[in-house]
Amino acid sequence: MEELLRISTGVPGLDMVLNGGLLAQRSYLIRGGPGTGKTTLGLHCLAAMPKNKRTLFLGLSEPVERIVRDAQAQGLDLSDVAWCDLTTSKDAFFEGESYDIFSPAEVERKPMTQQIIRMIEQVKPACVLIDSLTQLRYLSANSYDFRKQTLALIKYLNDQGATVLATSETSIEAPDDDVQFIVDGILEVDFQHGAATRRNEGRGFAGRGITAVKFRGSNFAPGRHELLIGDHGVQVFPRLVPAEHGQRFIAETISSGIDELDRITHGGLHRGTVTVITGPSGVGKTTLAVHYMKEAAKRGERSVIFSFDEGLATLIHRSESVGIPMQMMLADGILQTIAVEPLSMSADQFAHLVRQKVEHEQVRVVLIDSVRGYGLSVRGEDLVLHLHALCGYLKNMGVTVLLNDETDAIMDQAFHPTSVGVSYLASGVIYLRYVAIDNRLCRALGVLKIRTSDFENTQHEFQITRHGIVIGAALQSGTHGLLPGIPRMSRASEQQ
Repeated sequence: MEELLRISTGVPGLDMVLNGGLLAQRSYLIRGGPGTGKTTLGLHCLAAMPKNKRTLFLGLSEPVERIVRDAQAQGLDLSDVAWCDLTTSKDAFFEGESYDIFSPAEVERKPMTQQIIRMIEQVKPACVLIDSLTQLRYLSANSYDFRKQTLALIKYLNDQGATVLATSETSIEAPDDDVQFIVDGILEVDFQHGAATRRNEGRGFAGRGITAVKFRGSNFAPGRHELLIGDHGVQVFPRLVPAEHGQRFIAETISSGIDELDRITHGGLHRGTVTVITGPSGVGKTTLAVHYMKEAAKRGERSVIFSFDEGLATLIHRSESVGIPMQMMLADGILQTIAVEPLSMSADQFAHLVRQKVEHEQVRVVLIDSVRGYGLSVRGEDLVLHLHALCGYLKNMGVTVLLNDETDAIMDQAFHPTSVGVSYLASGVIYLRYVAIDNRLCRALGVLKIRTSDFENTQHEFQITRHGIVIGAALQSGTHGLLPGIPRMSRASEQQ
């Protein structure tokens, strides 16, 4: 079977959604409300054409000068684009002019028709952007004429060997259902306002998205994908689907570098698994997680810390103060620390960043610090759903994942292993908590589960010293209320 020729949209993420790009010499509708980025997206397609291919812009809505100026501000190279300005003149308001597009059998030699034909014959474009069909609808005598003219125009352009893109504004007053049957593909762009929820503390969110609704002759990634328009143009962040990614890896154990912890976990964590490190604020979750990265550095493996909560300077200082040479690890490039501002980066953007680190920089250990901070980037959507996709992808790629999850319970309260019910995602759960032993306030460590191996189901005193983490003897002997309350050591255990 002959492979169909594809052309890039000029947006790598959208090419991924479309399984490689648009099919050549087909027609596509870019539809959406005002301000969603329809024209900008179409211009990216024109700019992405090879230099030996000419392109044509047929403008019916905005003056060409304004469109060119806006495109240049975003860094788009449109030097090979031929511009055909079909916007109405100021005299049209007084004269009641209408536009007539030709039929394939009988070409009416009116000024607009002649202008289009002249441009097509002169430029011989490989790709044409019509902006917009909505304006053509308004200027047509009736719906029948509009459908006839649109079909004739698209067919004429396709017959000339051009790939056709057309924008259309969606509205109740001028629905474009009739055009959707004519074209080979439909891309819907939108601007959604998210509802405020208790999880995002009353803050709403807003964001653009793109959905491939129809794409004849090819598969495509279904669902809504985030679309971002910035200073450098359009970016699309495909929604992450774990089943579409994976690679072979050896399911070996990963040491923490702390002998007692490795003994409790029967050798350590396992590669390609997710471990939640849970506990209240300040109990030592990040310090414990960084020990696994210190050991990864000794093995020559790259790791990355995505910090949603803590400043990098503070993280480096705390790590160095407990004997973890983070400055040296950063200088060697074996460790990266990335501060993430969740209110300016969505979950899909973050997933894209993680993929870049894993697929292009061979990162093998990832720490997300913390689940609660990451939850802000979800912006009112389902936190567990996004985390499920991200962790599923990382597991399939053989990456060891550490999730720091802050719980609210400090002491003497009901025990909840995680804050938002993410423990089912994890192969292992290590919990830290504050406990009172006689008159001392101490930290304790325990393991709730490890799916891939056995483990010791006792609590141990957990100390952070200037030489690193020290894990003491088990606290379970002669103590009471370890999980729900405050552990107390008996005289017998004190004498041991």
